[in-house]
Amino acid sequence: MNSRLLRLTGAATAVYGLAVTRRPALLATPSGLTAADGSLPRSTAACLRPLAFRDAACGLAMAFAPDDSALRAATLVRIASDLGDAALLATALPERRHRVMAVAVSVGWGALSVAGLLGGSQKQPSGRHTS
Repeated sequence: MNSRLLRLTGAATAVYGLAVTRRPALLATPSGLTAADGSLPRSTAACLRPLAFRDAACGLAMAFAPDDSALRAATLVRIASDLGDAALLATALPERRHRVMAVAVSVGWGALSVAGLLGGSQKQPSGRHTS
């Protein structure tokens, strides 16, 4: 397991999740979920915020997992979330181009987490190895 990659992936996920929780348009706009005039319907923002908060929570769990077992569990939750997002967004988004992009992004983040789980250990700055 490459714990450094997984923790960095978790930190990036947490930052993005918190950003989208604050500004749902960051996710709504590239997903094609804005109104024709570019505004974000309140109901759409209300539906996106819990997903973003979930991402933030998963990311924080990965970034601050106290040991490899907890990191592995948090990463598996992250992968399941990414694959679930891909499956749902593949059919739910309004336009094909948005569906393709959302699936690619979701599967890409999931694949990065899988790579971290399957990757070898990395040396820590103190000279210790993590597994």
